[in-house]
Amino acid sequence: MSDTRPGPPLHAEVLVVGAGPAGLMLAAELASRGVRTVVLERDPAPPGYCRGFNLNARSLELLDRRGLAGRFLAEGPTVADTVFTGGARLDLAAMRTAHPYVLGIPQTKVEELLAGHAEDLGARILRGHRLTGLRQDEDAVYAEVGSGEDGLTLRCGWLAGCDGGRSTVRELAGIAFPGTPARRFTLLGDVVLADPGSLGFGVTTGPGGSVFVIPRPGYVRLITADARPPEDRDEPVTLPRFQQAVDRALGRHVELAEARWLTRFGDAARLAERLRDGRVLLAGDAAHIHPPAGAIGVNAALDDAMNLGWKLALVARGLAPDTLLDTYHTERHQAGAALLRNTRAQAVLGEEDERLAPVRDLLAELARFEETAGHLAETITAVNTRYPVPHPTGHPWDGRMVPDVALDGDSLLRLLARTGGGVLLTEPGPHADPLHHAATPWSDRVTTATTPPGALHGATAVLLRPDGHAAWTSPAPTAEAAREALSRWFGPGRASPAA
Repeated sequence: MSDTRPGPPLHAEVLVVGAGPAGLMLAAELASRGVRTVVLERDPAPPGYCRGFNLNARSLELLDRRGLAGRFLAEGPTVADTVFTGGARLDLAAMRTAHPYVLGIPQTKVEELLAGHAEDLGARILRGHRLTGLRQDEDAVYAEVGSGEDGLTLRCGWLAGCDGGRSTVRELAGIAFPGTPARRFTLLGDVVLADPGSLGFGVTTGPGGSVFVIPRPGYVRLITADARPPEDRDEPVTLPRFQQAVDRALGRHVELAEARWLTRFGDAARLAERLRDGRVLLAGDAAHIHPPAGAIGVNAALDDAMNLGWKLALVARGLAPDTLLDTYHTERHQAGAALLRNTRAQAVLGEEDERLAPVRDLLAELARFEETAGHLAETITAVNTRYPVPHPTGHPWDGRMVPDVALDGDSLLRLLARTGGGVLLTEPGPHADPLHHAATPWSDRVTTATTPPGALHGATAVLLRPDGHAAWTSPAPTAEAAREALSRWFGPGRASPAA
């Protein structure tokens, strides 16, 4: 990034707008690959309140592939089930994952850990800076940034909007945000109860509705319907108004002694028309908003960032054509559509409508059986995410996250965490050396490794992307097919010295 005064352009620099989970994870991914990255955050300091309290299995799998999961797991408890429709418990142990649970960790701690990680890798985080305008041409993006009374125009190669559901980047880029507006509103409050024993953990139902109670150290989080939202949905929520809503739902008075944070949210569901507009990209809530069912927001943000980071780094460094970024739109727009479908379905089932009772009962029953519980859990946590591959072979890993695989004196997870690049796995045999030789021009981006016999479950070779997904599987690989896959996902290989 540079200002617009004369000087050499900085081609491989990315400006990330927003220091939430998406922006911080993206910054870390870029910085780890040598891309000069700056994060602009409009707020002068991290928030004093916490929006969410969990990371799910999908996020932990992604963090595992950077060697980071342990840092997060050390910060909170894991729970092997979660609340599903109608108050039923969904068994997460039925999922096919190395992390069959949800991690209880405040979003503030997630952001703290990610910020430290990104800065350790060389990313700069500038707080108290607001994006006020942008334009782009074929070579660069020009971002107008204000800080207090001062303002300047910054020039960067690429700009990523990770600035939330009311994204300034999305608006300035003119990217449409179609979907359904909010029609139901919910109040959320982090409050101190005058009598801590007046409400227990979980859902308490009364004649006027229900209150969901989540104990926190020194306070509780209460969630209840906003049956009478004001005309101005942005009107601040006051403690008396929140008290009134809780009492109305319960049909009795439960005194709230103090409010730490009060907010209102709706069930709007919107997905950006496109996640890429030239040199401008969207991730996290800037790309999609949805009902809060399943507390999936932070997790989807990390997913976007991991998908975009390695691709944008290759393009920014001049190693791959910018058409690689089109796969970011294709993959994460499809994932965003599934996210909206799943959260909207859960939100509908949560409505206080007796006509839905038979559906809730049926799903609650399915949640108790291992076969169906696994599918439901993998769907709502996105563990079953499968990206399209150009030449599917029917292998169970096609487009899926590849589980850990033993290597000679190593493991796949350790290798991914150590290199941050792609991996070409081969089983032992006469094909291994020719495939490894074919991958030599990509050795700065892809590591080759040999697995024990049978480790690839019917495939002879598997090409992994840096995010751990299988980009190519083959039961009978050829050097030509391997080169085609490597070029598609990692750009042209380097010319050999002999050439």
